Amino acid sequence: MPKSQLTRAHVWKPAADIETARTLLLLHGTGADEHDLLGLGRQLDPDANLLAPRGNIITNGMTRFFIRNDDGSFDLPSLVKAVKELREFLLVAQWEYGFDSENVWSVGFSNGASTALALLQSFPDDLRGIVAFAATITMDAPTGAASLVGKTVFLANGLTDDYTPEVQTKAIMKQLADAGAVVTLFTHPGGHSIVMPHVQQIRNLLS
Repeated sequence: MPKSQLTRAHVWKPAADIETARTLLLLHGTGADEHDLLGLGRQLDPDANLLAPRGNIITNGMTRFFIRNDDGSFDLPSLVKAVKELREFLLVAQWEYGFDSENVWSVGFSNGASTALALLQSFPDDLRGIVAFAATITMDAPTGAASLVGKTVFLANGLTDDYTPEVQTKAIMKQLADAGAVVTLFTHPGGHSIVMPHVQQIRNLLS
């Protein structure tokens, strides 16, 4: 694949040893950009390659990966499109930067976390696992969907998050576990946010 195909806005922060390091695909939340989760990625794995693309959707001046409708619902065709575009970007980036395609994790917040979940469900061979902070939805698994056996999911949500009620968080967990993923849930008493104790716990588990 020629370098000219890697046109999507993104940040690449290589590790000291690109080929042996884990690569973290960082997916920002609504209204942020490709720089937003670089610090989080470094906290989760100081020795990782960091690859952070920008969402391609802009609504009401805010960047995101897929569309949220005015009534608060999510546009699932937009999510499907976002995942396909993201996968194409990931494949080109693997060729261009030379990182290990067998050791890629996705880390996301909010809109980016839901996109990471959908990417794992749609193309499980592309990721070893994901870290999803304040995830709000998953995709409906299609008939004959690929197994998630051997995949690891860290799900970190707030108990008072209006975007993701506790019952919805449990539904996300069940859907992923039913597909074979090993899912670990972290909860905090707050809302739609990332809390440092969860970052530290997940860092310890990743290491």
